Amino acid sequence: MDKVLVFILAGGRGERLYPLTKDRAKPAVPFGGKYRIIDFVISNLINSGFYQIKILTQFKADSLIRHISQLHLLSPAVGQYLDIVPAQMRMGEMWYRGTADAVFQNLNLIYDENPKYIMVFSGDHIYKMNVNCFFKYHKKKKADMTISVIPIHKSRAHKFGILEVDSNWKVTGFVEKPTKDPPTIPSMPDHCLASMGIYIFNKRFLIKIIKNDGNSNESSHDFAKDIIPKVYKHYKIYAYNFLQNRIPGLTEKEVGYWKDIGDIDSFYEANMDLCSIVPIFNLYNPHWPIKTVRCNYPPAKFVHDEENPERKGAAYNSVVGEGTIISGATIRNSVIFQNVFIHSYAYVESSIIFNGVEIGRYAKLRRVIVDKYVKIPDGIEIGYNLEEDKKKFYISKNGIIVIPKGYKFKEKVIPNKWKNSQ
Repeated sequence: MDKVLVFILAGGRGERLYPLTKDRAKPAVPFGGKYRIIDFVISNLINSGFYQIKILTQFKADSLIRHISQLHLLSPAVGQYLDIVPAQMRMGEMWYRGTADAVFQNLNLIYDENPKYIMVFSGDHIYKMNVNCFFKYHKKKKADMTISVIPIHKSRAHKFGILEVDSNWKVTGFVEKPTKDPPTIPSMPDHCLASMGIYIFNKRFLIKIIKNDGNSNESSHDFAKDIIPKVYKHYKIYAYNFLQNRIPGLTEKEVGYWKDIGDIDSFYEANMDLCSIVPIFNLYNPHWPIKTVRCNYPPAKFVHDEENPERKGAAYNSVVGEGTIISGATIRNSVIFQNVFIHSYAYVESSIIFNGVEIGRYAKLRRVIVDKYVKIPDGIEIGYNLEEDKKKFYISKNGIIVIPKGYKFKEKVIPNKWKNSQ
């Protein structure tokens, strides 16, 4: 196989995902009951046969570094590695100024490894991708650079870089986050081709363009904002249609699934996509395992008191992590992480509960994200009166309540003898 070096960009602040990014980098945010967001891009690469990976970290990277260091997925003895590369300020006393600058400041890694191709991936997207198909396409086109793209409705174009292509899928136009009149797909006039922020480069081409950009005082040093608009007219820049990508065991419902976890609402939606009877995003494909840190928790436990039919531990259309005890409580359409304790008569609906949370008796939660190590008092109701909730908690545009990591409730709630009739 041609030598390929992979960069995963994992240093973003993730400000729009606050308060989940208050104490952690965006790629380290927990997802799906047992994973971190970065696990998905790492799994895609390893499942596809790419084993030389550099992860570029920056802000609030402690939990991300700890997680990656515990993965133990590759064998250094045969030249495989999953290396963590903190920001080293090799080009001056500055943080990474953009995605292109992150690679520019780590040119030494390219010189040391001397690959023929370089891949650049974002560390904060949820999807499955056979990267080898993407790589073969790049070589077949004899491209200098290939960009993975996905059709989106034009109403969402303002969130993405939008490309135009010719009949051979060579890039003929690019605009970053257009606010009006985005270029659409001729055969799909209500849709645009959005960049997924995933790139393959020929080494010589990449070094040339990022050196030119890195030494410019008029650039924001970003692949989307600065590099692509300057090069697509003069070099062989191609687009790869993600809808054509296939992995073993892929369901028809999953084809083209890709989520940019940009804010609380998109994070919530992606988690809820796991909960349906036939999920939009399937974690249970044995042919494409999502790899993560193994935890020695016991199996999940559901407690049902046969003498008291109201005290019934049950979860409907939900994901429940190891070590969790649901003691006479009812869970619906929710993602429950590991080592959670939910006490009797509690009711949790359409919510995401992170590791180590304890939910008291008769508590009711609806459309709530509870970050780690929070103790929910007995009898409290959250998500049923947004006007009251917004006085204490962050609430997203779509009404998702977020209780931050380690939040301490001051009030003591007298439990109502609410009967679980839902």
